[in-house]
Amino acid sequence: MATSITSMNPKDREKFLEELEFPFCDEVNKYEKMAKIGQGTFGEVFKARHKKTKKIVALKKVLMENEKEGFPITALREIRILQLLKHENVVNLIEICRTKVTQLNKFKSTFYLVFDFCEHDLAGLLSNANVKFSLGEIKKVMQQLLNGLYFIHSNKILHRDMKAANVLITKSGVLKLADFGLARAFSLNKNNQPNRYTNRVVTLWYRPPELLLGERNYGPPVDMWGAGCIMAEMWTRSPIMQGNTEQHQLTLICQLCGSIVPEIWPDVEKLELYNKMELPKGQKRKVKERLKPYVKDPYACDLLDKLLTLDPSKRVDADAALNHDFFWTDPMPCELSKMLGQHGQSMFEFLAPPRRAGRPQPHPALPQPKPHPSADSSYQDRVF
Repeated sequence: MATSITSMNPKDREKFLEELEFPFCDEVNKYEKMAKIGQGTFGEVFKARHKKTKKIVALKKVLMENEKEGFPITALREIRILQLLKHENVVNLIEICRTKVTQLNKFKSTFYLVFDFCEHDLAGLLSNANVKFSLGEIKKVMQQLLNGLYFIHSNKILHRDMKAANVLITKSGVLKLADFGLARAFSLNKNNQPNRYTNRVVTLWYRPPELLLGERNYGPPVDMWGAGCIMAEMWTRSPIMQGNTEQHQLTLICQLCGSIVPEIWPDVEKLELYNKMELPKGQKRKVKERLKPYVKDPYACDLLDKLLTLDPSKRVDADAALNHDFFWTDPMPCELSKMLGQHGQSMFEFLAPPRRAGRPQPHPALPQPKPHPSADSSYQDRVF
């Protein structure tokens, strides 16, 4: 280019920007927005239709507000990871689109990630009392979720935001792990140097104890804890540990999983926050006992116990979880399409109505529900 864009006069620069072509990044106006289906710290998600082909997609807006110049590094990381991860149980990124630069948007494009559309998210389904999962259907949900985790972990990717709202399910019953906005590649320690990843990840109610205690050298077990929380939710229909703060979340974990002590978890006392948090002493492990009233299946209770293991080095991995007797005893995992076919409407956490009168109430001994920490609430009852 003979003339640098910075040396152009403002009029010429505006004309140049408006006429600029991007052959590998189409304009988003080839899609027509139909409805907003998600909102959170990550931005907005819309259901949209391709104007020519009529294909239904999901458009996820890339937040650009905090960017002085350039493209958000977190979005670049998410795009790179999604381009790498092509699997039936991982959401499919179709393309990246942009808005045309004009005077109205101060010559700054808005970018959208375009995904295959999924009709439901698991939080939306669980918040609807009319959606009933049989034991075989719960097995199918968990089998697909663990298949997705096995695949991403084999490709050295951590999800770092496992929760029911980030588990999408198509109307034909195919589960997709979604929202890789906090995901990152991980590696084994080089030259015995521990990794120093941020521990400010994972929505509080699904955050594992090692992150709450300040661990920065972590790996796939952080996602497996979230898988355990989601699995329990398949029966309780509500997140099982709803802390207000990191301290409260750790207290709830100890009350369910037992006291966090070096006898159970060697070297836990070396974690940065171990002596700074008030950790309940003398708590017995009660995972099976507390979940038994909800989860009648003994194999399910056993797998939950292995997923919600305090010491991450002893927590079951995705491969071992998929081989657990839970998936290999009657009833066997069965397709979700028949059950989902009875529900014509999309169900997303964002669209779920607030709790209505006349819904089944929590057991009087259990605390009352409270809003979800990360978005508009749609969860119904607090369990523990």
